[in-house]
Amino acid sequence: MQNATQNSIKYQQELLVKVERNNRMVQRLSEKLSSYTYEPKCPQQFEKYYELNKSIQNFKKHQKQVMSKIRKHELDLSDANNKEVANHLKRFKELERDFASYLLD
Repeated sequence: MQNATQNSIKYQQELLVKVERNNRMVQRLSEKLSSYTYEPKCPQQFEKYYELNKSIQNFKKHQKQVMSKIRKHELDLSDANNKEVANHLKRFKELERDFASYLLD
């Protein structure tokens, strides 16, 4: 039983670290996006730029909600199928992919 508890705690800590690391990465991406070196040069890039900014803001809002729930212990991280954290991590991957697409255009 103690081994299961230790695994659960380890899993919770890994999720927390991953969520916090993703948040720092999004902050860096946001800073890069607002840098003059990544300014849009054509109408399609302006559209992608605004969509990317909107996605970043949505991610940050969701990040605050997830972290608030974690701190208040409203979110049960021991559940391996926690949909809220899984969705948050999925949003990060999509945001990262969209940012890479924006840079490559």
